[in-house]
Amino acid sequence: MSFRLRVATYNIHKCRGLDQRTRPDRIARVISELDADIVAIQEILDVQNGRPEFDQVRRIQFLLKGNEVCFGENRSLHGGRYGNLTLSRFPVRMCENYDITWRHRERRGCLRADVILPGGTMLHLFNVHLGTSFVERRHQARMLLSEDVLNRGDYAGPKIVVGDFNEWTHGLASRLMGEAFEAARPRTLLRYPHTYPGVFPVLHLDHFYYDRHLRLAAFRVHRSRTALLASDHLPLVATFEV
Repeated sequence: MSFRLRVATYNIHKCRGLDQRTRPDRIARVISELDADIVAIQEILDVQNGRPEFDQVRRIQFLLKGNEVCFGENRSLHGGRYGNLTLSRFPVRMCENYDITWRHRERRGCLRADVILPGGTMLHLFNVHLGTSFVERRHQARMLLSEDVLNRGDYAGPKIVVGDFNEWTHGLASRLMGEAFEAARPRTLLRYPHTYPGVFPVLHLDHFYYDRHLRLAAFRVHRSRTALLASDHLPLVATFEV
């Protein structure tokens, strides 16, 4: 049995929009517009005993009922947790957050979610946020492609790796990932490929990599009036034949 799977990646910038307002409800509205089966979110707060606008994981989960959540903490911030979140319409069997921090740089993570797709196929979705330093990303790419993360021997199904790679040139991280996986290349596939910064994007920081036996059926940058203001990134959406 084959079917189409829609996956999105979205750096939500702690729900702080280009109008300087922190609004989880607006981010939830953008995610609803995507109509994606799985959404990989970067830069989200999980602060349950502080300011209401920082209680982002619970608020977004409440507004987007029916999604399972998988959260990976990378560091503490504003009295709570800060990291990556994966939302899935399908059951999530297991979550694991891999520490890919390099030396003294800001803590970074790769959040793995094992998702059970219709028909019983296991999908391994990796939600990544790499560092801002060129040298840092080189080391993090090697960590990702090690036997501890992406090249473990116990994976039971296809892999998709998405997220904010903070790489707008074809650097070593992009080259290594492109050698190991198929890459959805916005500059090749799209007329307007850039996702950052929001209202007037000039850089392509967000990336999609996937196993070679998956087929990319559609690919787009999501632009709507709400998305242009809600974060400093625009969502990137891909549809796969599974």
